[in-house]
Amino acid sequence: MGSSSLTKRVTTNVYVIGSFAAIAGIMFGFDIGSNSGVIGTKQYRDYFNDPSDLLQGGINGALSAGCFVGALLAGFPADRYSRKFTLIGASILFVIGSVFQAAANGVPLLCVGRVLNGLSVGVTSMVVPLYQSEIAPKEIRGRIVAVQQWSITWGIMISFWIQYGSQFIGTTAAFRIPWGVQGVPALILLSGMWAFPHSPRWLADKGRMDEAIQVLADIHGDGDVNHPRVQLEIQEIEAVIKFDKEQASHRYADIFKPQYAYRASLGICLQIWQQLTGMNIIMFYVVLLFEQAGVGDSQEATLVSAGVNYVVNVVMTIPAILFVDKWGRRYTMIGGALMMSLFLWVVGGVMSQGEWSINPQTGKWEMYMADHNKSKGMVACVYLFVASFACTWGPLGWIYPAEIFPLRIRAIAVSLSTSANWLFNWVLNFVVPMLMQRIRFGLYMLFAGFNFLMALHVFIAYPETKGFTLEEMDIVFEQNPRKRVDRAFVEAELARRSGLDAGHDTASNEKTQEIV
Repeated sequence: MGSSSLTKRVTTNVYVIGSFAAIAGIMFGFDIGSNSGVIGTKQYRDYFNDPSDLLQGGINGALSAGCFVGALLAGFPADRYSRKFTLIGASILFVIGSVFQAAANGVPLLCVGRVLNGLSVGVTSMVVPLYQSEIAPKEIRGRIVAVQQWSITWGIMISFWIQYGSQFIGTTAAFRIPWGVQGVPALILLSGMWAFPHSPRWLADKGRMDEAIQVLADIHGDGDVNHPRVQLEIQEIEAVIKFDKEQASHRYADIFKPQYAYRASLGICLQIWQQLTGMNIIMFYVVLLFEQAGVGDSQEATLVSAGVNYVVNVVMTIPAILFVDKWGRRYTMIGGALMMSLFLWVVGGVMSQGEWSINPQTGKWEMYMADHNKSKGMVACVYLFVASFACTWGPLGWIYPAEIFPLRIRAIAVSLSTSANWLFNWVLNFVVPMLMQRIRFGLYMLFAGFNFLMALHVFIAYPETKGFTLEEMDIVFEQNPRKRVDRAFVEAELARRSGLDAGHDTASNEKTQEIV
């Protein structure tokens, strides 16, 4: 009896639910970290015959291509079979892909494994923020979804250091071990996700209202279905579902209606901008970047310098988890983009002062910096860039798109947004190794320009969504995005449209005063 009660308390705790689902982020991080470290090792280069820039871009891009397809198709199973079961299915796919990579006897099988892992990561990167946003109360929704990004950073860091230790193995195990270990978090997710509840909003949308009420009661009302907060959320969800039915909604087709097409464009652009920050390129190619810049005098030194990058990423995501629901979304993204732009301008500027020459052995451009202080300054700016991303655009790239859409199109809209992220991830992974050789330091100035443009776009078009329920977003997006939306007005307007009782204000304000 006691054990059963403890299990229920654990599996209905909103922090535990959000964190366990975020294990999918570790899967993604493992794939990035293991591969970004592996491509800098002699064992990998020797076994795969020192892949050209084009081929290496294709190998890395295989993951992104799979992610694009997975994210694009994830909306249907997430709506049809539930967020929960879709995550379980994706974890099975990831295990298979990891086995294929670990057993790779050449580039073709390696790419097949990376595509399968990509399909899985594409699905989970769309479904996890969706699931987290639907189970979390509005006061901590940003914090819960930010855990997904933190999990990604942990996965990148842990797998990189596993790879760092594996580099001292003289055989192909140097890269097979990191690729095989990737499957461990997927097995954990597969084994444990069964114990956690379905999204209450998905249950309500499927007409399983009694189950939805019980889930909300367990996670928001200590099991009490009559808790004021639970009753309020149910009233709001029922009102939205009733409105959808009265409007004869065609669900997915609604995304093309003007009021939702604009919102979809914001979600898609936000995910594209997240890629154009340049962060994932830094993560994938940090080893090659430091090699090109002459940082470190050995493979081990270069890997250590790159590994510190991943530690910074993990540590600096913590402030976002703790404070994103206090900072808000809008100005956090603007400030983060401007900081990243500044640091990338400095990196490009410092690299432009180096002596560039083509290495006769590799045929690739390399830089020699006589002034080691400049090299250290460049590395410091890379770390500061990563820190700026980690506490701003890293988590907010997942938080914002998952919370701005109405229930009837939320899955497909988040699917489109996430697939746009992966499409640009694939393009960048394919072309960046070549651009590093063609325009060299100009690459970082290009991304610096993108960061400035995204700050401008957010300022012009993106409203603040902090502190509003998912059901209130329709009203928020009817207002001027550059003006602060009054919470009392939004709650009163939702109550008026939904015909809710006068107790709405009392219940909804119960836990909001502390975050004003």
